[in-house]
Amino acid sequence: MEQEVSGTLDVRLMRILQVLLAENSVSRTADILGQTQPTISAALKRLREIVGDPILVRSGSHLVPTERALELKETVARILADIDANFVTRSDFDPATSTRRFRLIASNSLGALILPRLVHRLHTVAPGAMVDFCNVPGDGDIVGPLERGEADLAIVNPPIEPGQLRMAPLLTTDLVCMVGRHHPIARQRTIALSQYLTLDHISPTPTHMAATGPIDSKLAALGHARTVTCCVPEFGVIPFMLAQSNLVFTTGRPFAEHLAAIMPFAVIDAPPELGDIRFHLLWHERQHRSAAHRWLRQIVREVTGEIEHISTGAPGHPERTA
Repeated sequence: MEQEVSGTLDVRLMRILQVLLAENSVSRTADILGQTQPTISAALKRLREIVGDPILVRSGSHLVPTERALELKETVARILADIDANFVTRSDFDPATSTRRFRLIASNSLGALILPRLVHRLHTVAPGAMVDFCNVPGDGDIVGPLERGEADLAIVNPPIEPGQLRMAPLLTTDLVCMVGRHHPIARQRTIALSQYLTLDHISPTPTHMAATGPIDSKLAALGHARTVTCCVPEFGVIPFMLAQSNLVFTTGRPFAEHLAAIMPFAVIDAPPELGDIRFHLLWHERQHRSAAHRWLRQIVREVTGEIEHISTGAPGHPERTA
């Protein structure tokens, strides 16, 4: 006898269940749906309560679906297909004829790399479309512009709580230190944390926001603090400051190698304790199923994947859609 479903199984939970049963992974489901892992874990807990079944159980180091879950898999897929066919509006979007203007919030360190490639791609596949780049707001508010429709996407690296925003991993890169060729450490290949903490640093993050910056927040977690002797309002000033000082700038490898290829800078591996820097793509829920925005997210992911491939030789992350 089939077990009855107890409780309210809404469309959102069914979509989460569909991806969970396809991926057998909470983390991959979170990435695909642009949600946090705690959100997906909470949804799985609710699904278990409604269905009265574990749905996914551990088998060694991975999860596998239960017999009941396999029974539900085809049913859920059929129900969602019927809903999409009858109720979901399919707005047409043709890049070749679009004249839309897109606005992106981007961390400065990626802007110099993404913008030229993105503009080139747009001119190729969407010659009538336009794009505006703007920096992360000074107060760090990402949610507001996306919620109000003032921006379409945000590419950021600070640790923020996405809240009602969708979030997906975009690029992960190691950290390096940039210095002028005349700097005493310019010939080093790596730098130890103990030496790193004795040097003078330059940062684009205001001192009053240092605790939320990707570098200083990591140092604080380790019980350390560096000496930031100079803060600047934008990345564009930093190369000129490095050229005439003994300051150290810590950033992601793609940005550093981009500048070192055209200006006389040395790139040194940062202390391994600092780890990697991770960039994420954020967008608002109301734009999640927009054909134009899905296309834009795909383009940004492809362009960023090219940057990651050039820098590390690793393939970029392909866009996965919910």
